[in-house]
Amino acid sequence: MAESNGDLCAAERKLVLADRFAAQLLSGPPAGTAVDVVERLLAVQGQDPRGARLAIRARSAGLHAADVDHALTDQRSLVITWLNRGTLHLVRAEDYWWLHRLTTPQLRTGNARRLAQEGVPADDAERAVTVIERALAADGALTRGQLRDRIAASGVRTQGQALVHVIGLASFRGIVVRGPMIGNEHGYVLVRDWLGTPPRAVRAAGLDGDLDTALAELARRYLAGHGPATDRDLAKWAGLPLRDARRGLAAIAGELDQRADGGLDLAGRRATEVLPPPRLLGSFDPVLHGWASREPILGPHQGIVTVNGIFRPFALVDGRAVATWTLSDRRVAIQPLVPLAAPEAAALDADAADVKRFLGVG
Repeated sequence: MAESNGDLCAAERKLVLADRFAAQLLSGPPAGTAVDVVERLLAVQGQDPRGARLAIRARSAGLHAADVDHALTDQRSLVITWLNRGTLHLVRAEDYWWLHRLTTPQLRTGNARRLAQEGVPADDAERAVTVIERALAADGALTRGQLRDRIAASGVRTQGQALVHVIGLASFRGIVVRGPMIGNEHGYVLVRDWLGTPPRAVRAAGLDGDLDTALAELARRYLAGHGPATDRDLAKWAGLPLRDARRGLAAIAGELDQRADGGLDLAGRRATEVLPPPRLLGSFDPVLHGWASREPILGPHQGIVTVNGIFRPFALVDGRAVATWTLSDRRVAIQPLVPLAAPEAAALDADAADVKRFLGVG
């Protein structure tokens, strides 16, 4: 398998990008629901609440941010929790079970190290997890601030990043997820109360227990929303060893096409040369997290769009980042990185209006 697209000519790179954008629902028919978007992408970067919702907007039509909140709070069809690479992700509730089992065990060592660095010894971390579990069992959904108060009252340090890593420990153990919206905040809930047991379809497929089955499903679903891609792209996105990525891809080899550009894709997928229309993408958009290299989209602007682990909202024109943007005081301000033609600027202004409509700030 090819390790990168660095040796492709410009025309070939454009074709690869066009197919990836189509897989990402950034071109072609839009999704109809928030759940449809998340099903296609499998896991949507979720540490920035507005960014996660804007990822839904960019891949659907006619939805509002409130539709995402409805799925999180009332339908319980979407949840946010720590998964791939130890990062918060938005996933379908039914996919939580096998993704959690597959992507979190390797995160626990790093979590223990960070807790120690934050001044939380192992015994204190255990006490804090017990406090979290008992508080949520007794009172239902609680915000981060409410959990902080309970944990601090037990004598466990919560300053700095300690609280985040304590809650992360409870998450990695499958005890908690982010559940309903409480005002403008996500509430934390017990997995057993909020999601119950793994759905029958998950159990029947063996996804809740069999590693090979889960790796195969990971590879299949990853390519559905990110193909064409390589084994290294999958490994980086999922936060798994390269050998596991290859194991998953090998398990579905009969379902794949090996492309001339070196990438893999699901067999029978129709290639496209169509790039997305001018569009504003939110912070931490999934299109920047699905592959080993961001250079094809960001080009010379990587140090502007991505700064110290922060992924800024940016504008996409002809498959490339051409501007960053902000929303403040109900106004979208676009800061070009390259000169924009009048039609491009007008299209981005129109999309800015849709951003405000979606967020309910117009």
